[in-house]
Amino acid sequence: MSELGVPAAVVSSVRSSELLGYPPDARLLIVNCDDFGMYPAINAAVIESLEEGIAGSCSLMVPCPGAPQAMELLRRRPQIPFGIHLTLVCEMPDLPWEPLIAKERVTSLLDPAGDLFSPTSVGRATLLGQARLDEVELEFRAQIDAVADAGLTPTHLDFHCLADGGRTDILDLTTVLAAEYSLAVRVWLEPGRRVMRGRGLPVTDNDFLDSFSLGIEGKAARYAQMLRDLPAGLNEWAVHPGLGDKESQAVDGGWLVRRTDYEFLTSPQAREVLQQEDIAVIDYRTIQRVWSRGVSLR
Repeated sequence: MSELGVPAAVVSSVRSSELLGYPPDARLLIVNCDDFGMYPAINAAVIESLEEGIAGSCSLMVPCPGAPQAMELLRRRPQIPFGIHLTLVCEMPDLPWEPLIAKERVTSLLDPAGDLFSPTSVGRATLLGQARLDEVELEFRAQIDAVADAGLTPTHLDFHCLADGGRTDILDLTTVLAAEYSLAVRVWLEPGRRVMRGRGLPVTDNDFLDSFSLGIEGKAARYAQMLRDLPAGLNEWAVHPGLGDKESQAVDGGWLVRRTDYEFLTSPQAREVLQQEDIAVIDYRTIQRVWSRGVSLR
């Protein structure tokens, strides 16, 4: 039996969209702008994608240089739902950030130079091979508490460059923290999805999209076709809008991915296709309500 008193096999066969109260044939889409707070040109593009485009929520990177500005933008816009993009890596040597916890307390999260690892395959593997769970918890709590101390209320937790936290024990820790803070968690890999749905907790029903996996050429047409082909159930796109201005180009090797995301998200075409296809764009507030019902995560 699941914690909800329903046989686990039955719960797992029900789409997450149905757990959220939608009919079986409903097509739901979370369009979440990741990397909010990384730097100002991303902050500006995220806000425009939310207020003028089709995005429905965003995820804040607390350790980054643009985070104070991002948090001020959120304070002025309490209607914007946002999550915390839990951050253990830094891919920008020209725009570095550090853990919130004093480095001597989280040495297992640092490379030999005493910095956060780069999210290359080698960097991620080394980090995940040596990171102590107690030090991960210290840093995650610091990032969550920094948001609370700023007077802001997030909806969910997700991960920067570490899908589902990168390790089962890190994902387990994050679900425990989510229960403590009454938040949801983005879970999109197996077996995590299967475990959460067995607990009656909604997670994406279908393939998850990270926009960095899409090619630049013909991206707008590809996005439009993906909307037309969107399957029934709960879907999630992690998009990365940015203005792609000269300052961005100087520090961010992914600026063109961000610029093309921004252009599609704010385009009339995006909104038109959503309307034509009767797709409901939702955000993590709906999911958070189910995750916050007191279901035991241990």
